[in-house]
This record gives sequence, structure tokens and C-alpha cells, in this order.
Amino acid sequence: MKNVKFRLKGDVLTITVDLSRDFGPSSTGKSIIIASTEGNQTLPDRVEKIGLNIYRKT
Repeated sequence: MKNVKFRLKGDVLTITVDLSRDFGPSSTGKSIIIASTEGNQTLPDRVEKIGLNIYRKT
């Protein structure tokens, strides 16, 4: 994962992303990647999955 932290407390998922960071352009160059789970990730000890991408247009 890039720039994504999450905390699971009971049934509440809290996601933290630092919006001041970036990881450069996407593969197409149309956007700047800020954060990504890099695909779907299973939450620890849960059946739910998370898939997150945060970007801004160039």
C-alpha cells in the first residue's frame, strides 16, 4: 500500500491518507497518484475488502 493507513476498531474502519504526499504520475500520465491500496486488500480478521485510489488530475 502507498500512503494508506487504516485502523479497525470493532466494526469501525478509519482510513488515514496524507494528502500532501504524492508518488508521481500514473502509468498514463493523466493523473498524480496520492495514495493507493494497489488493488483490493482483505481487512484483518474480516471478510470485507478495501480498494482505494486517491489521485489528482495533472
